[in-house]
Amino acid sequence: MKEEQTIFDKLYEAGEEGMARFAKEALSYPTVSEFVKHALRNASSTKGKIDKSMATMLALLNLPSKEDYNRLLAKVETVQGSLVNLNIKLDRLLAEQKKSKKSTSRKKTSFPPKP
Repeated sequence: MKEEQTIFDKLYEAGEEGMARFAKEALSYPTVSEFVKHALRNASSTKGKIDKSMATMLALLNLPSKEDYNRLLAKVETVQGSLVNLNIKLDRLLAEQKKSKKSTSRKKTSFPPKP
């Protein structure tokens, strides 16, 4: 005797198209639509409470939060950009210094014109 398939088994077999059709049909009922809206609102509220509790816990343990990490990362990226700019300027100065040393050494080694 063949076992009867559950709705989830049928949806799995139907694939993505079947899932989209099922979701569209299910959400067309006002009761289901309200239930999903209420569930998403509760999930969002719960996530906010968990995030706030986690931030408090990290602060109590003196550990950095994601916000602290992102703020520090932004500062490090700023310093890195400044260092790159400084490195470029230093390379230019060294190139100019080399160029001026070569030109002054050529002038010193050239012999004075004969009378």
